[in-house]
Amino acid sequence: MTWLLAFGLGLLLGSFANVLIHRLPRKVMADHHAHHTTERYDLCWPASHCPHCETPLKLRHNIPLLSFIWLKGRCGFCQQPISAVYPWIELTTGLMWVTCAWHWGFNVTALCWAVFATTLLALAVIDWQTTLLPDDLTQALVWSGLIACASGWLPLSLDQSVWGSVIGYSVLWCVATTFERITGKQGMGAGDFKLLAGLGAWLGPLALIPLLIFASLSGAVFGLTLKFTHRLNPDGYVPFGPFLAAAGMLIAVIGTAPLFIWLG
Repeated sequence: MTWLLAFGLGLLLGSFANVLIHRLPRKVMADHHAHHTTERYDLCWPASHCPHCETPLKLRHNIPLLSFIWLKGRCGFCQQPISAVYPWIELTTGLMWVTCAWHWGFNVTALCWAVFATTLLALAVIDWQTTLLPDDLTQALVWSGLIACASGWLPLSLDQSVWGSVIGYSVLWCVATTFERITGKQGMGAGDFKLLAGLGAWLGPLALIPLLIFASLSGAVFGLTLKFTHRLNPDGYVPFGPFLAAAGMLIAVIGTAPLFIWLG
């Protein structure tokens, strides 16, 4: 029953993650061009609708995972295909919540890490799709990590959380600034700095070294694979956020000791 409850909560949060993934980047762009439009666009408005026929969805169309199965992957009005990303996000989030409940127990700590994982998943998908890491999520990651540590919900002192956040931001800022001064090109955006600051707030400063090594190596391997299979974007850019997020979740589950042993 406990696992079923965790999975159900995960599906609901996965549905909300889909809203964040779809709407936050568009909201960022709408705010950027606010002087060109007066139409409201946020997480609540307009109501959920089919992106093809724009018909508002009914409650039965918004049941996480089950609606996709019931509708056989097609809109209930115009019969256009529904992106498989939506159920994939919901299922992945549900499984992550079950994993957190299994690893940490059914308690506040597990709830914190489940929210952490859901936020990282949303950030990773948004960055991969749009190369954006919205402040709404990266700043929330920083502050939630500090609050969780200050409240004793995570096995990390507030001092370690603060220094993890400060060092995480500073390291990538220094690397990106140095790269830009030498090459005249922008290597990564400020969103990556803020994401690593959030990861540092949750995992502490000692986790940043193996985290960056793992994220850099996996990103490099993935980028080279895309290049050799001729699927790399013409500009050669591969978002770094998904690899930071994956490394952060890995360290959250297994800790830093196995990675230090492997690196040693």
